[in-house]
Amino acid sequence: MRTSRSSVRSRLTALFAGAATLGALLAAGTATAHAAGPPLRDLAEAKGKVMGTAVTGSKLTGTYGEIAGREFNWLTPGNAMKWGSVEPARGSFNWAEADQIVDFAEAHGQEVRGHTLVWHSQNPGWLDNGNWTPAELGRLMDDHIALEVGRYKGRVAAWDVVNEPFNEDGTYRQTLWYNGLGTDYIARALTAARAADPAAELYINDYNVEGVNAKSTALYNLVKSLKERGVPIDGVGLQAHLIVGQYPSTMQQNIQRFADLGIDVAITELDIRMQLPATQAKLTQQAADYKAVMNACLAVSRCTGVTVWGFTDSDSWIPGTFPGQGAATPYDENYNPKPAYHAIAQALGGGTGQPTEGCTATYSVGSQWNTGLTGQVRIACAGASLSSWKADWTFGAGQRITQAWNATCTQSGTTVSCTNAAWNGSVPDGGSVTFGFNAWWNGSNPVPTVTLG
Repeated sequence: MRTSRSSVRSRLTALFAGAATLGALLAAGTATAHAAGPPLRDLAEAKGKVMGTAVTGSKLTGTYGEIAGREFNWLTPGNAMKWGSVEPARGSFNWAEADQIVDFAEAHGQEVRGHTLVWHSQNPGWLDNGNWTPAELGRLMDDHIALEVGRYKGRVAAWDVVNEPFNEDGTYRQTLWYNGLGTDYIARALTAARAADPAAELYINDYNVEGVNAKSTALYNLVKSLKERGVPIDGVGLQAHLIVGQYPSTMQQNIQRFADLGIDVAITELDIRMQLPATQAKLTQQAADYKAVMNACLAVSRCTGVTVWGFTDSDSWIPGTFPGQGAATPYDENYNPKPAYHAIAQALGGGTGQPTEGCTATYSVGSQWNTGLTGQVRIACAGASLSSWKADWTFGAGQRITQAWNATCTQSGTTVSCTNAAWNGSVPDGGSVTFGFNAWWNGSNPVPTVTLG
């Protein structure tokens, strides 16, 4: 007999029990660009939450693989488990990438979220273009679910069984499945998935359902009806493909109302896109939005956690889908953690801001004359990285900055604060940036100590 929240919660307990040992093993590997402080998966463990990412199997090597293994405790195959990927020709199967991701997860003490079994998109052409009777279509769906879920029985902790069933106004999307089988295709798919793996958690997943609106209310009513009918449903996935500055104010309220139905809620595909180019102001707002999503989940006990839809801008779907937009993930294209990463860590209890351990700022004077000087500050990182920086110092003999380049500098009394320009905030592990300034002085010119923040 299944108990409420049994599978994911018990898996989390088992997963976290071995996290410390695994973390020590991972730490012994080759150092890569990363943030100082505990990995996100360790911080999530302390909160009893999932911190996941979508991944591409072919990239699970080098720095990409090291970050995926170190920072996250759940993995979602971005495309590898979709029907069009696993059965491109009828009866001809390709499980290579899906197997690779599951194997990687097991080697790194992670769980897998299967994505996705029944969807209107990324189906094989032979399926979409077939002239199926309802009986034939139902058998195809049943057989596909039995085959894929059965293949990974005991190895995939949760499945997005049905993906994106609703239109924006809350009506059912006119799809192959709806048109052929009616609304009951959803209950049928969930029932087939439960039969194939009774231990796996079963979800319905959709986008633009993060706040309270017509679409999320339709999903709520569907889940309520399924529960009343005894159809197996364990949770809903709120995808959370958001836009910078447009965090849904009713997100926590929405999560709570689903939880009150007696099901779990997962944030399954979080990214927060912006119009390019990225600026410091946009990155700061993005960080605040990421933190708000994390806090909404953390505030509801039945929110299992958050999965980002790709952790690096180099592996994001956004630029190819929304021209001129991007920079949607917690890491930049060079695998440096952005302010969003540090906001996630802070929400999970990992500190009060971006750490600077491993990064230094060095002040030097290039030339000076009787009333002026040209100076520079070099910021360098070793064993850490920065996505933005601020250098502060106090002049000791009345010096005053008159001009600066490659930074924005202000002075109040003897105190100077310089922040990065829009183009040089990122300092990778092993990298450096330099900014310069002219200043007035009279009498003496002692070298100050620079504090990096």
